[in-house]
Amino acid sequence: MTATLFNYSYSFKQPKKDASMPPTIKKIVIVGGGTAGWMAAMILANSLLRQGVEILLVESPVVGIIGVGEGSTPWLRGFFDSLGIEEAEWMPECNATYKCGITFDKWSTKPGFESYFHPFASMLDNLTMTQFVHNAQARANGADLHAHPNRFFIASRLAGKNLAPKPNRNFPFDVWYGYHFDAVLVGEFLHKKAVERGVKYRSCHVTHANLNERGEIASIATKEGETITADFFVDCTGFAGMLIQKTLATPYVGFANNLFNDSAVAMPTPLGDTIPSQTLSTALKHGWEWKIPLTNRFGNGYVYSSAFCSADEAEHELRERLGLLESDTPARHLKMKIGRVTKHWNKNCLAVGLSQGFIEPLEATALLFIQRTATGFVEFVEKGDLSEAAQEKFNQRVNEHFEGTRDYIVTHYKTNSRTDTDYWRANAANMNLSDSLQQLYATWMAGKSIAAGVGKQVIGKGYPIFSWYCIMSGMGIFPDQQDLRSATADESKYDMAEIDNLLTRSAANFRDQKDLLRDIPKKIEENALQIYFW
Repeated sequence: MTATLFNYSYSFKQPKKDASMPPTIKKIVIVGGGTAGWMAAMILANSLLRQGVEILLVESPVVGIIGVGEGSTPWLRGFFDSLGIEEAEWMPECNATYKCGITFDKWSTKPGFESYFHPFASMLDNLTMTQFVHNAQARANGADLHAHPNRFFIASRLAGKNLAPKPNRNFPFDVWYGYHFDAVLVGEFLHKKAVERGVKYRSCHVTHANLNERGEIASIATKEGETITADFFVDCTGFAGMLIQKTLATPYVGFANNLFNDSAVAMPTPLGDTIPSQTLSTALKHGWEWKIPLTNRFGNGYVYSSAFCSADEAEHELRERLGLLESDTPARHLKMKIGRVTKHWNKNCLAVGLSQGFIEPLEATALLFIQRTATGFVEFVEKGDLSEAAQEKFNQRVNEHFEGTRDYIVTHYKTNSRTDTDYWRANAANMNLSDSLQQLYATWMAGKSIAAGVGKQVIGKGYPIFSWYCIMSGMGIFPDQQDLRSATADESKYDMAEIDNLLTRSAANFRDQKDLLRDIPKKIEENALQIYFW
């Protein structure tokens, strides 16, 4: 079932029960666990196990899991709903909280635009979206109108008051939301559920893969001396890319000239008395800091570029920010490989997760790539189409998703107005931009509407219209205040007081996040039959 809101398709695909399996796939081996491996296992199992396909996941007992990604988009809600897994079952086990969106703080220095909130859209926003786009377009043309996105969306009101995006039953609008969670615990939970549903599991360390005469993967070899064969393999070995890159030598496209950040340092802090319902992204000297609320702690981290800042300098800056300079709280340092493979499905191998590519965690898209890659592959398998043409179509689709997401994240950096460090000046001056992104910027700066181009996905691919208006408006990409003119009667036709009244009254239908999480099992049990599909 699919619905489109602001040109953003949110789909929950149910497997075809009568689909006939290609005779060539009788066994699939997933190499690597973690969130990527077990999400892929659940998606494949949900469709293919009933058709007699054996699914085996092998996971090394000695290879660690990165597991610091603690945020998601609303698509994760669809993942659990499509599997019939209630929030009351998985959220408490994973220390999960609700997420209304992301606040970007100190990315811009323009007066009135030093901070903005990027919401997850909701049905209620249909009542304020036209006004927001109208005002933003008029301000881009020089009219002195209010066009900051925070004032137009219900999610911003909820996040500002630490309210969970779960309305009272008498409220007629559903609200999109994501989650915050402990990624390691999510992997462990999905491991348990996948085995319960029939996925086979083996703890062993894979050393290498063997090819057949056609250049396909014939088997994997383990340190324990076992050779495991299969018809199809899924590479979830993380940045190592053991199968897709090392074995099949699939070319890799780096994004270093678009996105400078390649490192991160993370450490936890105590939660406090409230549980926010948003991710906080704060620009620092050489990157940005995340602050993510779980039910038991805050997850904090600093994503930065090693070309501008050393690991020690980054850790010191983060510790200073968190008040941990004299603390023995351990810091975890990570290196990130930013880019993607050219073929996510190559021969009889599918790369899922970090093995296929990674775009820094600014928009929390890592799990979305896992989900879309695995479900997209299942669509072709259900059709019985494993042809080269199918692979090309699939790879083009996934690559366009990567490129579109990259462009949106690049925009955060390109539009920054900070001048305090070489890092921010270099990002603002960076001209390694896609043709699509350059066209979008040129259209906006000319005062023309970007809605048609984004709506048709000619420009701004991968993100909906409201997201592009939010980032351009939120960063204050408008004429300077002194250059604005008085708005005409037609331009000022919307009353901001009416919007404020609507959103204030609507927000009264939502509860405090901490209070709601305390009795989430009871609330979900009461609404056990109410699964949301739009």
